[in-house]
Amino acid sequence: MAFHGWAVAGTANAPEDSGATLPDYQRARYSELHFKPAIDKASDEQCLACHAEVLKPSVREQSPAGVKAADTRAWYQQLATYEGSQETFHRRHLVTPLAKQLMNMRCNTCHQGNEPRDEAPGTSATSQIGGYTLRKHVDTEAICLKCHGQMNWPVMGLPEPWPKSKTLFQGNCLLCHQGIRTHRHQVSYLNSAAIEQAGTQSADACYGCHGGRAWYRINYPYPRHVWTGMAEGTPDWAKGRMTESESRFIIDATDHAGKK
Repeated sequence: MAFHGWAVAGTANAPEDSGATLPDYQRARYSELHFKPAIDKASDEQCLACHAEVLKPSVREQSPAGVKAADTRAWYQQLATYEGSQETFHRRHLVTPLAKQLMNMRCNTCHQGNEPRDEAPGTSATSQIGGYTLRKHVDTEAICLKCHGQMNWPVMGLPEPWPKSKTLFQGNCLLCHQGIRTHRHQVSYLNSAAIEQAGTQSADACYGCHGGRAWYRINYPYPRHVWTGMAEGTPDWAKGRMTESESRFIIDATDHAGKK
């Protein structure tokens, strides 16, 4: 039997008389959903019609060396806020208890396009100019770094990194942040009300995304929103910072109930 290419998931089981088109793998790669502006409006259902495997539980029971997952703790399990066994990358961001409680992420929160020809932006007159990084499906410095960067503790006035200085603040981020930078988390990919509530119960809920699960050696330059009681003038470290979140993530705080 000759191989005629991959069928797109979700249409492969369509009845023969339904008239449904079965694009092969190469045509599916050039779906309009992989390019702007369609990707900005793509629903999770549309993405998962072809990429459903990313949400399937597929953690190995043991490593190739024979170490059992149940007997070890992954780097993301070190903080008390994570519940349950080890999970895959996409499941940790979309379907685990912590993800559903504190996040409101969608596929296109991170994925903003892909150039199938050479995975490099701007290589021709018809390729997508922006929205992703060379040979990466996600613009990591603009997305991942938000929650996986280092805590900028010198700017915050801490004497040492948070694990060493937290006892000076009773292990409570809100001891200071009850009145400092109070305009926060008002973006579409976070459940702001749930985050604020979790922060009153455990500093790990804050530290988890502000240094506790850092992938990088640098920190993210968060927008410096105006808050009530904010001092006049801009400190040197904040000069050049944005004062509003990215337009595609801005929400009306009164309409954001903190639910997924």
